Amino acid sequence: MDNLLLKTLELRDELSAAERAVVSDMIQTVHRVSARTDFVSEGDRATNSSLMLSGLSARYNVIGDGKRQISAIHIPGDFVDLHSLLIEPMDHSVTALTDCNIALVPHNLLRELTRSEPHLMRMFWLLTVIDSAIFRQWLVAAARLPAEAQLGRFFCEIHTRMNAVGLADGFSFDLPITQTDLGDAMGLSLVHVNKSLQKMRREGLLLWQGSRVDLLDWERLTAMAEFDPTYLNLERARR
Repeated sequence: MDNLLLKTLELRDELSAAERAVVSDMIQTVHRVSARTDFVSEGDRATNSSLMLSGLSARYNVIGDGKRQISAIHIPGDFVDLHSLLIEPMDHSVTALTDCNIALVPHNLLRELTRSEPHLMRMFWLLTVIDSAIFRQWLVAAARLPAEAQLGRFFCEIHTRMNAVGLADGFSFDLPITQTDLGDAMGLSLVHVNKSLQKMRREGLLLWQGSRVDLLDWERLTAMAEFDPTYLNLERARR
């Protein structure tokens, strides 16, 4: 099973042979998680951080009326809860949106790496910073953009992230989630999501059939969505 964390990191800075070996060796304990199953629960005091190897997962909270708000969607190569090394108890849950394989990386190992591999840990810190940047962009989009632009920005972001680790085919990629999941991530009703997607399809911007997403006009879509991938920090720099 590919460790896409290596690709995620090396997009942003060069890793030494020793650092590459450390990242490769992180995959020791692999768990298969069935779709719609939580593998992190709010209130947990975690002793491991979860690394996505395959599938999609979502960070979420449930409010008093039982409604779910998704605040992040994770793809292979993402460290889902790296921040659990420092935060306890957990203030959110993480669920598998599809069948997933995850590697459990012990916190004791991560703490040791803060001493033995400071550059690698700065790279992991960068991943948590990017995670926060994504959340800020979602917040701005939800507060200030119309539904079509908000959805368009989401599809542009997911494509960019997947393309960066080799999971896109041109402007097409697999997104095996439901419109309900998408509504919970965008803060939109199912009806609003469906109508917005139909409008974007009629306008020749994108097509979402089954699990396959085709972005039909990247330039018009990015312009409509005001999408600028700078916040994803995809350029190499010394960290």
